[in-house]
Amino acid sequence: MRRRDAQQLRLAAGGDARRGPVTPAHRVDDLDRRIIEALQANGRDSFRRIASRLGVSEATVRARYARLTSDGVLQVVGVTNPLGLGFEQALVGIKTSTAPELVADEISRWPEADYVVVTAGQFDVVVEVVASDRRHLLDLTNRMRGLDGVLSTETFFYLEMWKQLYDWGTGSDGGAGRRRGAG
Repeated sequence: MRRRDAQQLRLAAGGDARRGPVTPAHRVDDLDRRIIEALQANGRDSFRRIASRLGVSEATVRARYARLTSDGVLQVVGVTNPLGLGFEQALVGIKTSTAPELVADEISRWPEADYVVVTAGQFDVVVEVVASDRRHLLDLTNRMRGLDGVLSTETFFYLEMWKQLYDWGTGSDGGAGRRRGAG
């Protein structure tokens, strides 16, 4: 299934494709995990090659891929380093006076927010933003401060990217750690 088709399925189910995968955990079996790990190693690998390595049919891999993407478990995209492209990037910690989900829901609709999580600890919400320049970043943080329920923000401006990986595996070894030999 093409990525666009998977997005349409997610939209048909009431999801917003711009928010990314935000669904609760789904049951995945060992074959699902092995397909995911193959795509984490090489997202451009063909279904035929993956099927051959896993000893299943291409149709099986294609069907599993379609289900995993439509369920929001798997997303295959080209990942860039925003700093390397000339953008400004920052992590913003937000303290709220209301339910943090309300603030997270609003900010998750902003195109500049690429990562929004409700957390436990010093901050109620943590947001990663990508801005065109420092003025844009200031405007974003001011917008956050102006939201109902926001008490304060703390911005962690990215100076240089040292590590950015998305190959943490699937927990197929019973743990939730990184795949062997990675990171």
